[in-house]
Amino acid sequence: MARTRRGALTAATTALLLLTTACGGATTDGTDGDTVTVGMLHSLSGTMAISEVTVRDSVQLAIDEINADGGVLGHQIEPVIEDGASDEATFAERAEKLLQSDDAVTVFGGWTSASRKAMLPVFERNNGLLWYPVQYEGLEASDNIVYTGATTNQQIIPALDYLREQGHTSLYLVGSDYVFPRTANQIINAYAQAHDMEITAEEYTPLGHTEYSTITNDIARTEPDAVFNTLNGDSNVSFFQQLRSAGVTPDDTPVLSVSIAEEEVEGIGADNIAGHLTAWNYYQSTQTDANTGFVEAFTDTYGADRVTSDPMQSAYNAVYLWKAAVEEADSFEVDDVRAALDGITIDAPEGTITLDGDTQHVIKTARIGQINDDGLIDEIWTSPEPITPDPYLTGYDWAADLTG
Repeated sequence: MARTRRGALTAATTALLLLTTACGGATTDGTDGDTVTVGMLHSLSGTMAISEVTVRDSVQLAIDEINADGGVLGHQIEPVIEDGASDEATFAERAEKLLQSDDAVTVFGGWTSASRKAMLPVFERNNGLLWYPVQYEGLEASDNIVYTGATTNQQIIPALDYLREQGHTSLYLVGSDYVFPRTANQIINAYAQAHDMEITAEEYTPLGHTEYSTITNDIARTEPDAVFNTLNGDSNVSFFQQLRSAGVTPDDTPVLSVSIAEEEVEGIGADNIAGHLTAWNYYQSTQTDANTGFVEAFTDTYGADRVTSDPMQSAYNAVYLWKAAVEEADSFEVDDVRAALDGITIDAPEGTITLDGDTQHVIKTARIGQINDDGLIDEIWTSPEPITPDPYLTGYDWAADLTG
């Protein structure tokens, strides 16, 4: 593991930890005797449960593995699990409870950008640290969040580059009506204008929406080169079923999705989505030694019929990145852990990943996949090298109006 800087314990913190160890009592940093409390906050009910339950499972797997290997700084990790219930206000309320009542030293959680935006002021107000595992729309970098999923230049822009290289110059945009799809589509529109691409339509529906016949018939009628899909949750089940019923095939009009991974494919049904495209940084089929062990451990724990996916892998990585930062800092305190983040490197299932301390994002490889008949995703394109995160798109002249 590479480490490029180290956070130092204050004398007061050191004394407090020593006193706690000697007395077996609780400290204000979330440790209690031989345990340390962390929060797990995901949607275990509601429209986003189709995606987030498996993320909860992967966080638990990482915690169990670390505990079996001796824990962190001699402490066993004790998770407190909360349900965000696919509701942003609930996420904020549960985050407050984890930090204030449960004294969680850190929290792993969230999926939608709406949930993250709702939790952000809670973590900033309490100086907590949220490990957010999902790709998102960028234009954000908080000292109180570590972003282990992709930002825009690590997923959406490579996806657009790929579509353009394949000769797809007209795009139909469809997404859920909240911050991620709308901001992502602002970026896509700016990219399209700069690269002589046409946006033929831009449609939004509420989370949980199920009636897509008007949109799918419009796609069939207008015949765009491709559809860029930012729908989230179980709306994708209805969308792809109705798209197929409208006679739209991936050979004629491929759909590229940025929120559908192996878990969602299973819910949609491979016969409804095979041949369509995805953009992520990891697939179950990704060829690394670490991934072989990860898939085996996950299926051994949760069943041979379970699949792995990018968000759950990023959530799994988050626990190990946090462990590495805690050990580098020799402290569970948020300020010490944050100071130790830069350069932390682990061999993850997606490949070797490194934390960029300036943005608190992960340096990641972009991957385009095609869904196969078995419901898994075959990698068909990979970025030549890992991509440094650029959440505010400062390296792209065409994005200046978005970030200025």
